[in-house]
Formats: sequence, C-alpha cells, structure tokens
Amino acid sequence: MTAQTPIPVSPVAQPRAIGSVRLTTKARDGQTVIDDLYQQGASKVVFPRADVGLSGVLLNTSGGVTGGDRFGYAATAGTRTHLTLTTQACERAYRAQPGEIGRISTQLSVEDGATLWWLPQETLVFDGCALRRSLRCDLAPGARALIVEPLCIGRIAMGENAVSGLVEDRISVLRDGVPLVQDAWRLAGDMSARMLGSAVGGGATAMVSLTFIAPEAEQHLDRLRALLPDSGGASLLAPDVLVLRMLAPSGYLMRQHLLPILDHVTGGRLPLCWRL
Repeated sequence: MTAQTPIPVSPVAQPRAIGSVRLTTKARDGQTVIDDLYQQGASKVVFPRADVGLSGVLLNTSGGVTGGDRFGYAATAGTRTHLTLTTQACERAYRAQPGEIGRISTQLSVEDGATLWWLPQETLVFDGCALRRSLRCDLAPGARALIVEPLCIGRIAMGENAVSGLVEDRISVLRDGVPLVQDAWRLAGDMSARMLGSAVGGGATAMVSLTFIAPEAEQHLDRLRALLPDSGGASLLAPDVLVLRMLAPSGYLMRQHLLPILDHVTGGRLPLCWRL
C-alpha cells in the first residue's frame, strides 16, 4: 500500500447576508408618495396603510444579523412629506464567528418642511454577538425628526442573563451641516457584568435613546420627564432639540414606559406593529 499525502483544503468563507433599501418620498396632491425605491438581498420594505404620511416597515428576511453580515438603509423624506420607518419585529444580533462583525449602516435625510420618524423595534443582543451600527441623519433648516433606538441585552425570559460580545452604536444628527447630536457608546467583553456597574447600567438589560427635533420640542419636556422611570432622563440641547435616555431591568419594563412616551410624541400614531 502506498500512503497518500492529504490534500490541503482551503477554508471556505461561510455565506453572509447582505441587504439594502433606498427610499425617497415626494409630495403629490397633498399626499406623501414614493418617489424612488430600491431593494436588494435580505432587506425588504412594505407599506401598510398609515394614519399620517407614508409608513414603511423594514424586513430582514435572513432572520437576524451575525458576524460578516452587511445591511444598509438610506431614506430621504422629500420636501413637505411625512415618512415613518419601523421594523416588522425585533432585530436579532446572533453569535458571530471570531474576527467577524455584523454591520448596519443607516443614512437619513429630511428636506425642508418634511418630517421623518425612525422607529425600529428593539434589537435583541444574543451571547457571542458582534455588531457595529451607525446612523446619520441630515436635516434641512425646516425639517423635523424623531429617532428612536431601543436595545435589549440577553433574553431574560429564556434565562440568558450572562451575555458576552461586542456592540458599538453611533448616532449623528446634523442640521444644515452643523452637528446637533453626537452619541456613541461601546460594550465589549462580558457585557452583562459591565452593565451591573452603577456608572454604566446599574443592572439594566434594556436601554433606549430618543432624539426629537421639532419647534415644539421644549413643550414636551415636562410631560416626557413625568413618563420616565427613575432610571431615565430627558434634556434640551436647544429649544427645538430634545434627547431622552432610559435604562430598564428588562425589555418588557422598558416598553411599559416607552410606549406612552412614543404615543405622546407621535400624537397616538405609533405604527401598529409596535402593539402586536
């Protein structure tokens, strides 16, 4: 018998999800309608009936985000239009292979006299995830925006209370090229342990950031503060720029406070998928 030398096998990259959505709106006969729409890969958008303007529901047909996945969203609310964007369900950040990071990039533009509500449901962070997100919103001088980003670390109901990994988040809001809000944070390693720190999370497993830019922002401040728990706060960066942050022991308890806040800011026109 003759011994054969094993044939080296090159490592094959695992398949990764890629998706993108680009959407612009325009005003026609006093209504907000689609001006341009492009969808690619695992990212889709559907348009249910809306109480105000145009409402788009984003879908990730791959079921979540893992290391190496790439998702990109770009939306422009045209002059004198109202655009709401949300998600069909909670996004999931799954365990990633070593050295791989999932990325989600969002680019929003709001033209003069337009309103854009960015209202995705929670991102659920699983043990071993690696996720990097960025969101940039460019506003014209007369534009309005509501930007909400909720996130939950681990699945408390499933007994997942020790979560390690990486999550990076960056939000930039500019008006006429001038920065209004620059918000960035990063959790790495044993995220659950880090959230126990009194100067970090005080034991919270859920968090949300909200940015509201509108001429009447200051009028909402007292009401929003009244709706917040002791682990939340709201402040004005300018008379028309309101920011809110909240921590909660669980995603369920976060929603108990967040839904009344969103109902107040949106005038009761929160997308239906938030209540299912």
